[in-house]
Amino acid sequence: MKGRDLLIYLAIKYNGTWNDIYAAISRREIVNPQDVIEENAQLTCQTLTILDENYPESFKSVHHPPFVLFYYGDINLLSDYKKNVAVIGSREHSEYGKRMTEKIVKEISGKVNIVSGLARGIDAISHQECLANNGHTIAILGSGIDYCYPKNNQNLYEEIKKNHLLISEYPKRCEPKKENFPERNRLIAACSSAVVVTEAKAKSGTIITVGHMLDLGREVLCVPHRADEASQCNRLIAGGATLVENGEDVLFAIQ
Repeated sequence: MKGRDLLIYLAIKYNGTWNDIYAAISRREIVNPQDVIEENAQLTCQTLTILDENYPESFKSVHHPPFVLFYYGDINLLSDYKKNVAVIGSREHSEYGKRMTEKIVKEISGKVNIVSGLARGIDAISHQECLANNGHTIAILGSGIDYCYPKNNQNLYEEIKKNHLLISEYPKRCEPKKENFPERNRLIAACSSAVVVTEAKAKSGTIITVGHMLDLGREVLCVPHRADEASQCNRLIAGGATLVENGEDVLFAIQ
């Protein structure tokens, strides 16, 4: 039995939960080789493990590197994080946030790959605008690889699955848990040279992604908002993030 097969089996058994997989490895959990073969054979997606030669180096630098990535699509989009830019923001977005997301993604699609989390709001807009402009996009899920969340992004999920890259560290149809999304955000950071925050409220999960980007020494770029709004973007800019107003600003910042 190969080490990668065991990792995949444990990732399935423990629903992708890093601590549980690590504990099983540490105690040298005894498994039935036939169970491994049968369980792994049920997967409909492809897999990449931390033991594989093409496992992205950038993923090894994050806290708790995933033991297994479950995916559909072109895994080569992860081969060079410098070619990828994350575009993220609020689920409850304003018309301004939507407009600026569309503008920036339109102007950088085809020059870089767009990374986001397939959440409603700015994430979904980022993916959609990238597809509309014939770019390549990477969606990183906080649910099982075969579980589209939210459900109203099903068409977007299917398009990315078929023609781009859909990845998760959670197998099969694992339902999303609240704690999965902060974990997901570290992977958005791992595969991106920069993050563009087009809109974020004062209390936002976006800040978790920003923290991971800073830990990795990557660029944090923010769209400015009105001074009388409770904008996390403005606070990030005040704290040293780069102000961007268009795609040209983004491309200049990452060159």
